[in-house]
Order: sequence, then structure tokens, then C-alpha cells
Amino acid sequence: MVVPVGVAQPDPSHAGGTFEVRRIAALAEIHGGPHCPLGPVALAASLQLGFAVPNFLIQEQSLRMHCHADGDLLNYLVDPSVFDFVDGYAARSVRPGLGIEVNEPAVRRAAEIGHTWRNPVWRHTDGTLAEW
Repeated sequence: MVVPVGVAQPDPSHAGGTFEVRRIAALAEIHGGPHCPLGPVALAASLQLGFAVPNFLIQEQSLRMHCHADGDLLNYLVDPSVFDFVDGYAARSVRPGLGIEVNEPAVRRAAEIGHTWRNPVWRHTDGTLAEW
């Protein structure tokens, strides 16, 4: 049985990169767009794809929300203002490449420290699992 897809949200970090997501979007021929709950490089790639894919619907991101409320993911960028969304919209960058510059010393410091991040688990007041 073939089940139709309502919204396709491939993640360039998991789907094989920007070219593969572009191919998925072309195959979908429906409303869809990249999906990115990860860091600034993946988000920049997803935004560039969103600007290029004609059937783009919505861009998921978690900057300054939930577990990233302190902006920790933005610490990896020289200029985080590229992700200053206005009224829910992102401006298309005119910078080269993905439109971001990675703060390499910050990435090296973070690599030395390591991380213990795990997917957060949120629950409703009745104990049932909440969507994050």
C-alpha cells in the first residue's frame, strides 16, 4: 500500500547533504522543506535549501528555544546575526557559501570540554510525553 506524504522534511545532516535533500524535495513535489533541529551549520544549509526549493513550506529550528535558550549554538558563529529572524522570517544571506563564518576557536574549546547533551524529555502535567 502506498501512503501519501503530507509534508516532507528531510534533514541535510542525516539525509546525505544538500544535494540529496534537493533531490528529495524534487521527488516530493508537494509542500515540504528541510528539517533542522541541530546546530548552526545544519541550519544554514537548511535555510539555503529552503531558499532554493520551490515547494518549501517551513523551516524548523531550535535556536534560543527550549534547551538552546541561552544561545549556546550561536557561540560557534563569528556573527550570529545571520539567524536574527524577523516576524518568523529569515533573510536570505548574500554571504558566500552557507552564509555563516564558524568561530573555530569556540569550536575547538567546546571539543576539548566535550558534551553530555541528550534529547530532553518533556512531560505534560498528567505525565504523558510532550512533543518537543
